[in-house]
Amino acid sequence: MKKLVILGAGTAGTMMLNKLYPVLDRNEWQITIVDQFETHYYQPGFLFIPFGIYSKKDVIKPKRDFFPTGVNVCMGEIDKIEPGSNRVLMKDGKVLGYDYLIVATGAKINPGETEGMLGDLWYKKIFDFYTIEGAVALANFFKHWEGGKLVVNITEMPIKCPVAPLEFVFLADWYFTERGIRDKVEIHFVTPLPGAFTKPKASSILGDFLDKKNIKLTTDFNIGRVDNENQKIISWDEREVPFDCLVTIPTNMGDEAIARSGMGDELNFIPTDKHTLVAEGYDNIFVIGDATNLPSSKAGSVAHFEADILFENFIDVIEGRKPRARFDGHANCFIESGFGKGILIDFNYDTEPLPGKFPLPGVGPFSLLEETKMNHYGKVMFRWMYWNFLIKGKELPIESHMSMAGKRL
Repeated sequence: MKKLVILGAGTAGTMMLNKLYPVLDRNEWQITIVDQFETHYYQPGFLFIPFGIYSKKDVIKPKRDFFPTGVNVCMGEIDKIEPGSNRVLMKDGKVLGYDYLIVATGAKINPGETEGMLGDLWYKKIFDFYTIEGAVALANFFKHWEGGKLVVNITEMPIKCPVAPLEFVFLADWYFTERGIRDKVEIHFVTPLPGAFTKPKASSILGDFLDKKNIKLTTDFNIGRVDNENQKIISWDEREVPFDCLVTIPTNMGDEAIARSGMGDELNFIPTDKHTLVAEGYDNIFVIGDATNLPSSKAGSVAHFEADILFENFIDVIEGRKPRARFDGHANCFIESGFGKGILIDFNYDTEPLPGKFPLPGVGPFSLLEETKMNHYGKVMFRWMYWNFLIKGKELPIESHMSMAGKRL
């Protein structure tokens, strides 16, 4: 039998499992999915936990709920991939041979990469919201916080969901306004980027929102260390930003197994053909989601669009053809802007976010680069779509490639 091994049962890996399992002949294929954790997290929901909108139970489900009956599940930690031998070595000594490999090992935060980040104030006055533990700890802190300097700092790019830090400051503005202490909270967004976002057009618009909401913006700030004693972050060029509460988006890195395998870059992301999603240098290894080094957003929507492309290319390859489908870097992101409103952006490798309607040209119901209540509803509805459609590999009425229909230049 031919063997397909999928490393990682997060969003991307589970989607690929559910897309491929029904079409691969079970008499000819053995499919194995590998992960070390039993719990599946709806990661976009972490953003809402610090503000009491979601609780922990709203963002977790058992991973096995989303596996097809009969698939081979291997729960354990990956030691390394040996691509020359077509096998995966597990920490428990198990060896998984493969004919084809899909790597979906994702990305995670590594606060230890920044000097002082994991000091005395960690989870006391310094928090992340990219983990369930960090989001819950921050929620408990905010409940009783009476105000001060709230600093939200991106350590370095790339990060998962690049708009999430902006959403965080917008929601903080709303949250503290609702609590009646907004005048006591100074919100400061500190980024290594030259603007509020990675795309210039969207950055300009989002920067205006920061001004309107009285959120201070500091750009080109490359953090070098955290001074726990004096409660400030210090850049490599010795600029200082004081804080009473620091919300950090630490360095995001790929899985350590990728480093042990000698397959990653300096951040453990795998060099991947940005169109075909084939791992560079390996004809039988595909990479999807946050595990890639693609110049696209590390976001759930990107993994969804990549999954459609990878499905086509995988079928091409196993049937002896060259992969023909091309991923264009398509991403779309709902941005919570607070007070029951949101913004939507849609872009790809080559095209900046543009105004218009989405997904139906001229109809919507969502408006691009505009702050609307409908965009907020789209963000809220996405959790239901995620659990019931996206993660199960079902078709959604959104094209994998970015469409220019309905957009205005």
